[in-house]
Amino acid sequence: VQLVESGGGLVQAGGSLRLSCVASGRSSFSNYVMGWFRQAPGKERVFVGAILWSGGTTYFADSVKGRFIISRDNAKNTMYLQMNSLKPEDTAVYYCAARYGSRWYVTEDEYGYWGQGTLVTVSS
Repeated sequence: VQLVESGGGLVQAGGSLRLSCVASGRSSFSNYVMGWFRQAPGKERVFVGAILWSGGTTYFADSVKGRFIISRDNAKNTMYLQMNSLKPEDTAVYYCAARYGSRWYVTEDEYGYWGQGTLVTVSS
């Protein structure tokens, strides 16, 4: 499985940004869970949210709940992270990740596939 993120950039506080993660290497991702993690400067990588590819159920960390939305496009094998009401503390490198199965986890060790990351900077 290969994952490629895009869409990062510089945005002012209160603004919005949409990240994309294109998945390849499988004919279908219906048996996968896809997740978003982020790593702020000098900090550990942490869970942001996840989506069950089959069915589209989503889960979010409390820090982003109500502001971030995860969706996927089956035809394009692409997952999106819509980030609204951005705050300076959302500044981080954002990674998409994938794991085979039907359960989502907040720990990065549970995800076996990772993208290269895309930087999001939120200015105050």
